[in-house]
Amino acid sequence: MPQDLQILSGAWPDEPGIDTALSKLILDAVSSGEMPATLRLYIPGREVAFGKRDVIAPRYPAAVAAATAAGFASVERLAGGRAAVFSEHTVAFSLAVPDEDPRVRIQERFREISGLMVDTFATLGIASQVGEVPGEYCPGEFSVNHEHRIKLMGVGQRLAKHAAHVGGVIAVDRTDLLLQALIPVYRALDLEWRPVTTGSLGDVRSVTNEDVIAALETQFRAQYAVTGDRIGGGMVDQARSIAADFLPGRA
Repeated sequence: MPQDLQILSGAWPDEPGIDTALSKLILDAVSSGEMPATLRLYIPGREVAFGKRDVIAPRYPAAVAAATAAGFASVERLAGGRAAVFSEHTVAFSLAVPDEDPRVRIQERFREISGLMVDTFATLGIASQVGEVPGEYCPGEFSVNHEHRIKLMGVGQRLAKHAAHVGGVIAVDRTDLLLQALIPVYRALDLEWRPVTTGSLGDVRSVTNEDVIAALETQFRAQYAVTGDRIGGGMVDQARSIAADFLPGRA
């Protein structure tokens, strides 16, 4: 039997930190058994999401300032490596799944989500494959790229006691907007990379956020017994109360 999966709707692009807070709350609820496997697909605001290695870097304050100057808020990531960029031309995903021993299946979960992305992009007429493009931003073995040339999707993972969170971002369009933030932020962090490896689905074929979300939902429905709902107001309020924990400069 397919595993149950609830897909929760709702987005708050003008409230930096709330999406990370929601991911943390959902992960904890799935880990405790209060919620089944849960997926969010949403359109974020303009944010640079910094990884733990960025946050402890001496030049982190300069990178935050660079993001602000580029018109992007700064948040601290729940999962993943180096700085990634979100905008209204990206689709963010956050999947929390129960697992009694989540460390055992880290690589398997990465392979599953990256493979699902490749299959999804194929339904949109876009060929892709799993693997790191040399010099890509936020490099990762399970990135998804087009023609081994431009990065289209990045993914990270965070573990709880009895669950795992797999989250990341799909670049749908406006590669120039990604670079608007990435170039000054990576310069500030003194990280070597190749901006030419940055891309989006729109560089290959014209698609919309709605096209991508619908295609992703179709893929998930093929693997799970899906129900849909909107995130409850109580959880949103709770997320707001801890959102500052995922912003720079917190006490």
